[in-house]
Amino acid sequence: MAIITLTTDLGSKDFYQAALKGSILSNLNTANIVDISHEIPKFDISNAAFVLKNAFPYFPEKTVHLIGIDSVYNEDNKYVAIKYKNHYFVGADSGIFSILFDEEPEEIVEISIVQNLKFLHFPLLDILVKAATSIAEGKKLSEIGTPLEDIKRRMLMQPIVSGNIIRGVVIYIDSFNNVITNITKDLFASAQKGRNFVIHLSKHETINQLSWHYNEVTEGEKLCLFGLSNHLEIAINKGKANTLLGLPLGQNILIEFED
Repeated sequence: MAIITLTTDLGSKDFYQAALKGSILSNLNTANIVDISHEIPKFDISNAAFVLKNAFPYFPEKTVHLIGIDSVYNEDNKYVAIKYKNHYFVGADSGIFSILFDEEPEEIVEISIVQNLKFLHFPLLDILVKAATSIAEGKKLSEIGTPLEDIKRRMLMQPIVSGNIIRGVVIYIDSFNNVITNITKDLFASAQKGRNFVIHLSKHETINQLSWHYNEVTEGEKLCLFGLSNHLEIAINKGKANTLLGLPLGQNILIEFED
């Protein structure tokens, strides 16, 4: 059974999410639809890329991932279908794919399916659904689009290593109010080299050790670990690190290693 995942900012209040699923099933009634998230902040492709990047590897190869973020018609944004690590991705070429992928895609096409003018204001229900279901049915990308050499590029703020310091920022806050930074496990390990360290969360809050799991500290205590995303995560055991530690999106995080 073909799997189509959905990552959108449609939320659950309105009928849009149901209309999207109905459109998929009308085009391919055997589709297995899996929600990754419909709670992406509106038009936030960075958030969507982070969520999808950490979810899609757990799906079987040849899964089709439909992205409904900032997909309304725009002269500057092409609609594309992409093959990457034997998965398929369909959405607007808004720059999201350049921050979703760590390597170059295997194949990129600009979708050439004729747009139904009835859905010009909501192409997610039409051209993008048709592309996703066509791929799920087994069509090649070359059958639904024309080859593209590249995708639109967008740069994210990267952590900076300078001497004994890593400077990073908060890039994501999950539903538990855990705070996730742009500092990866590999970057941390390459800079640490076995040395002791202090993680500066603010002027008055620091942590000097990593945990393996959330219950490693007593309830209400703060901790740091590398979670499923392999990014440095700041949490409070059964508490809300984001609010209690004052760590909003974009907050600077500094790690200092001993000389």
